[in-house]
Amino acid sequence: MPISTLRSMSSNWILLYFTSRATTLSMDTGSSFQQLGMQQHLQPPRQQLSGYGKCSTTGSDPGKNPGKAAECSGGSGIEKGPVPMVCSTPCGNPYAGLVSHLRASWLSGKTRPMEYRVAQLEALGRFLDDKKQEILEATELDMGKPSFEAFFSEILLCKNELNITLNNLSHWMKDEHVDKNLVLQLDSAFIRKDPYGVVLIIAPWNYPIHLFLVPLIGAIAAGNCAIIKPSEIAKNTERLIAETLSCYLDNDCFAVVTGGVPETTRLLENKFDYIFFTGSSPVGRIVMTAAAKHLTPVTLELGGKNPCYVSDTCDVTNVARRVVWGRFFNAGQTCIAPDYLLCTIEMQEKLMPALRAAITEFFGPNPRESPDFGRIVSDKQFQRLRALLCSGRVAIGGQTDEAERYIAPTVLADVLPSDPAMQEEIFGPILPIVVIANMDEAIDFINARPRPLAVYAFSCDSKIVNQVLERTSSGGFCGNDTLMHLTLTSLPFGGIGRSKIPSPGHWELGVIHGLSHGEECEFLPAASVESVLDPLMSLRSQVVPSFQLLGQNSRKKILMKTWRTSYRILEILLGEEEIFGLRGHQFLLSQVKST
Repeated sequence: MPISTLRSMSSNWILLYFTSRATTLSMDTGSSFQQLGMQQHLQPPRQQLSGYGKCSTTGSDPGKNPGKAAECSGGSGIEKGPVPMVCSTPCGNPYAGLVSHLRASWLSGKTRPMEYRVAQLEALGRFLDDKKQEILEATELDMGKPSFEAFFSEILLCKNELNITLNNLSHWMKDEHVDKNLVLQLDSAFIRKDPYGVVLIIAPWNYPIHLFLVPLIGAIAAGNCAIIKPSEIAKNTERLIAETLSCYLDNDCFAVVTGGVPETTRLLENKFDYIFFTGSSPVGRIVMTAAAKHLTPVTLELGGKNPCYVSDTCDVTNVARRVVWGRFFNAGQTCIAPDYLLCTIEMQEKLMPALRAAITEFFGPNPRESPDFGRIVSDKQFQRLRALLCSGRVAIGGQTDEAERYIAPTVLADVLPSDPAMQEEIFGPILPIVVIANMDEAIDFINARPRPLAVYAFSCDSKIVNQVLERTSSGGFCGNDTLMHLTLTSLPFGGIGRSKIPSPGHWELGVIHGLSHGEECEFLPAASVESVLDPLMSLRSQVVPSFQLLGQNSRKKILMKTWRTSYRILEILLGEEEIFGLRGHQFLLSQVKST
């Protein structure tokens, strides 16, 4: 598994389930004129519902067993309340009672104080700490996800998102004061961020912890109640979430609903204040249709076929390593992975040995035996992917094992636009190469298809990379690398057209910025050509299949190599005197310099 996993799949798209409420306060009269999304907060009488509040991991009533209650609470500091899982009235929908209970909790104002939000976010951190081993085991059972990969993509990056949110929450919650005209100079005008209410989070199976937890972090930080619907395809992870999450969060405000298509269909019949869905376009259409009946705002995080253009002027070895890492991470089951390559016939011939060498370096001569290469999540997905292998010709890989749901890292050469592999998002360890004549033809090829979630371009000539950036449209763009734009929390994450229905905003420097169709996320790494940064950039894609098992000296060498490179960069930019003027780092830097 490449060491760059540390930076991969970083969740920089925390959803804000906030509406902006413009408020003007008159200084001389004390009157308040509130507009745009005002909602009066009611304090309804507490519902008395029986038969709820049991911790599924202990089967006991927390209120009757103090020891079990402490174990169940996860240390959140919030008293667990009753949670209705079925409707006890003849309403016809089994989840109506649950939604009503969460709405009553939200209307009470319980989720609004910062102290409450912080307590729930910290409880999520304890969930990740306490259930680390169970998460690793569940994801391995579901899709053979390597423990190193699962730890960083499902646990570490979620904890990083939690830390960022906790460190900035007080600032994000502050009112944003705006400019005033001459008439209103004595008044106070500001934007206040309000929670939507009860939100529904429908998570996918490819990153089953990460992609439910990150939207949940945003929902909690924004002061909402939430229902989480994990994917039933990753059944072991679904069971883990259903049995343990309620022991950490306030059950009056947060609930987990499990099941397949029938259960999700009935759940969507209810009125929610916001729906966040991550998954395929066909299911996204179903979700949006159901939401339209209630005029519920929706964010759809979908996928698409992400093109990767490789020009004739590039470092073939670097391109191969970065493409192989981005394509075959999580066995190719990543929504922003490069879906296919566009290059000339000459570059295709040059790439083949480099791609083969990178695959061998990352996963060994037999990827089937590698502890760092995962499996396909289900038999249905396996059969779908195996049918795509008839496209073009298999140049690398192509081996399959139905019993293990294993498909080797595969490169298909001479693929035609009409081949099956080019008709749908691949979402697996298969990389087609489509031959084009030049950059203009590649750009026309990209623009003739639905706008993707990401576009990638490789070239030693920055003008070529910028040409692809300026002449194509996509949710994100990454030059001379893959996936890395997602790791920057300062960049918005989203799609355009069919790849995503944009969210209303995101946390960025404490301000909500609406995502418009024209807003594009760009990432151009500094090491796009041979430079002093190349040693550091090469470490990103370095295979560390057993980093935890390496001896202390080996681990130290890898880490010190990173620090040495960082020191050289700082020395060039700042000078040695300025570097050693950084308090608290003098000893470390002197150690690095001496190695």
